[in-house]
Amino acid sequence: MGTFSWQTWNSGPFSIERKPGSAPGTVILCFRGPFTTRDAYSSLPTMTLKQILELEPAPGEAPPVKNILDLTACPYMDSSGLGIIVAHMVHCNKKGMKMIAAGMTPRVREVFKLTKMDSVVPIAASVEEAETL
Repeated sequence: MGTFSWQTWNSGPFSIERKPGSAPGTVILCFRGPFTTRDAYSSLPTMTLKQILELEPAPGEAPPVKNILDLTACPYMDSSGLGIIVAHMVHCNKKGMKMIAAGMTPRVREVFKLTKMDSVVPIAASVEEAETL
């Protein structure tokens, strides 16, 4: 009998990279790999994921005003990944930050559309477009 693999996509493990945007106060979170609870928490410790998403400024640094989620390298997202993004959006709103999802693949866009989150979360076609909003 053959083996069965749950991972049906051809991408690397899940990761998030935090980098500054072109404008002061802009933070870009680059999502890579499938964003599901299983993939996220098997690749990153829970506290690491939370620390990356909370966007706390370094001492002496101004708090961010815009958070861009770069989803161009995220081939798939399930409802639990979307739930983490929604929780992050609530966090951003409480801190007075604008959050924008950018560069969605067709499969990720479909998850947003099916859950009607495309009408709640601001969406840009690219990171460059999101930086101008």
